[in-house]
Amino acid sequence: MQTQATVAMANKGKILVVDDDRLVLATVTHGLTAAGYEVIDADNGDDAILLARQHRPDLALLDIRMEGKSGFDVAEYLRDVGHTPFVFLSAFADEATVTKVKALGALAYLVKPLEIGQIVPTVDAAFERARAAAAAALQAAAQDPPEVADDGAAALGATVPLAVGVLMHRFSLTRGDALARLRRGAAAEGRTVRAQADRIVQAVEDLADPGSAA
Repeated sequence: MQTQATVAMANKGKILVVDDDRLVLATVTHGLTAAGYEVIDADNGDDAILLARQHRPDLALLDIRMEGKSGFDVAEYLRDVGHTPFVFLSAFADEATVTKVKALGALAYLVKPLEIGQIVPTVDAAFERARAAAAAALQAAAQDPPEVADDGAAALGATVPLAVGVLMHRFSLTRGDALARLRRGAAAEGRTVRAQADRIVQAVEDLADPGSAA
């Protein structure tokens, strides 16, 4: 594993790059850093999950087929626990892979080989889409926060109804399913439900506000 977090001049957002090809990893990391992103990189899925938990990236760029945990495994963690949007970068474009990519909810799917000049615009567009979705989720949750008192969640903290609303909007869930998802994420991360809700709301606010990445 190698980790790079170049903070100077990196104000466009924090991105996790995962690829088991060291040359691809170095090339993409260098290109995105030069484009103004703060980059955290990993060459396997297990380390990627640890880094995502530690650094809370705004977006992830994932290879699919790797030793140990695959890019799909990392994507499921990012979606279900980290609530982090992601883009796939892979050499495979068969029907089964494309179907899985769509099912996981990737913002984009890039097929190798690609030059960094082609990757950066896609990452820029993915950030804009993720921020627009985050802003919409926050607005929807704030305008019409779900009633959760009958589920026993209101007593857990003021951010719990807002986090439930965000999950409902983002994943098209019922109130009960969104609250269950919140509780599963809290259990997986070893947090209280209130702490997990605080984390979700803060992550969405940070993503919706580009200035917060500076």
